[in-house]
Amino acid sequence: MIETVLTALGLLAAVFVGINIGGSSTGVAFGPSVGSKLVSKKSAAGLMTVFALLGGWTLGRQVIDTMGGKIVPQSEFTLVASLTILFFIGLSLMISNLAGVPASTSMTAVGAIAGLGIATNTLNWAVMGRIVSWWLVAPTVAFLIGAVIGRYLYVHMQKLFKIDSSDGNLFKYTHHLPTGLQENTSIREAVSSILVVIIACYMAFSAGASNVANAVAPLVGSEVIGLNIEVGILLGVGAMSIGGFTIARKTLETVGDGITDLPLLASLVVSSVSASIISILSLMGIPASLAISSTMCITGLGWGRASRTVKVKDTLKGEKPEMKPRALKEDTGKKIGEESKDDLPDKKLFDPNIISHVVSMWILTPVISATASYVVFLILNTLG
Repeated sequence: MIETVLTALGLLAAVFVGINIGGSSTGVAFGPSVGSKLVSKKSAAGLMTVFALLGGWTLGRQVIDTMGGKIVPQSEFTLVASLTILFFIGLSLMISNLAGVPASTSMTAVGAIAGLGIATNTLNWAVMGRIVSWWLVAPTVAFLIGAVIGRYLYVHMQKLFKIDSSDGNLFKYTHHLPTGLQENTSIREAVSSILVVIIACYMAFSAGASNVANAVAPLVGSEVIGLNIEVGILLGVGAMSIGGFTIARKTLETVGDGITDLPLLASLVVSSVSASIISILSLMGIPASLAISSTMCITGLGWGRASRTVKVKDTLKGEKPEMKPRALKEDTGKKIGEESKDDLPDKKLFDPNIISHVVSMWILTPVISATASYVVFLILNTLG
C-alpha cells in the first residue's frame, strides 16, 4: 500500500515538474514567433510537443542515462530517493520563479542526485567532474560566440536579415492550407518568417533533449517502478505538452511583448547559439541549462555591440565603452571604434551587477540542492 502511494506521488511529482518545464520552455522557444504573429499560441504548444518529443526521443536518451544511472548507480534510486530528488527539482523551479532568475533545473537535479551519491558513498566523481567542467565551459562559449557576433557580425546581419512585416496574413489559404503568398507579402518576408519558426522548433528540440530527463530520470532510474526509458520520455513530454497548452500562454505573452527589449534578430541569434550548445551537450549525455546558455549569449551579444565603440588595442589599454540605453535595434552604419555611445545596447544586457546576481543564483541553487539532499539522505540512511 505504501509503495503504491509513493509510486503515485512520484508520478505526480514528475508530471508537476514536466508541466512547469513545458510552460517555461514553450515561452522561451516560441515567444518571438507568437509575438510576431507568425504562429498562434495553440500552434506554438503543438509544435513544442512535436519537437520536444523528437529531441527527447533522440538526444534526450543520453541525458536520461547519465542522470538515471551514471552519476550514482541505478540501484540507489529507491522510491523514496526518486521522490526526494523530484521534490528538490520542483523546489528549484519555485525558487527561480520567486527570484526572477532562470535557475537551471538540470543543475539542481544533478545537485540532488550528487547529494544522494555522497550520502551513500556511491557518487561517480569522474562523471560528476565531467558534468561540472561542461557547466563552466558552455556559458563561457555562449558568451564568447555572442560577443563575437555582437562586435563583428551583428551590423551586417541587420542589413541581411531585416524583416519588414506587412499587414495581414503572409499566405493565402484554401481549406486551411497555404496556397501562395499574399499580394503585399515579399519573398524576403516569407523566407525570414519561416526561418523564425524553424529556429523556434530547433529551440523546442533542444529543450526536449535536455529537459525531459529532469522530470523522469529519477523514475526511470528506479528499479522499483520499472519505468522504461521510452515510457519515461512519453510521460515527460506529455507533461511538458500540458504546460505548453496551459501555463505557457502567459509566458508566451511576456516573451512576445519583450521583443521590444530584445529585437527579433537578437532573439534568433540567441536561440540558435544556445540550442546548438545544448543539443551538442545532450548528445554527449551532459545535463546542462538552456536558460543559462541563452542568458550568457544575450550578455555576450550586448557586450559585443557596446565594445564596438572601443578598438581592441584601446581595450587592452584599459579603455571601456560608455553605455546608453538604446537596445540592439538600429544600425549606425559605422565601423568598429566609430559608433556613438547613444547607439549602444541597453546596460541591462550586460550590467556587471545583474550578471553577478544571476551567476550567484546559478551557483547557489545546485549547491543548496546538493547540501539539502545530502542531509536528507544521510538522515534516511541513519534511520535505516
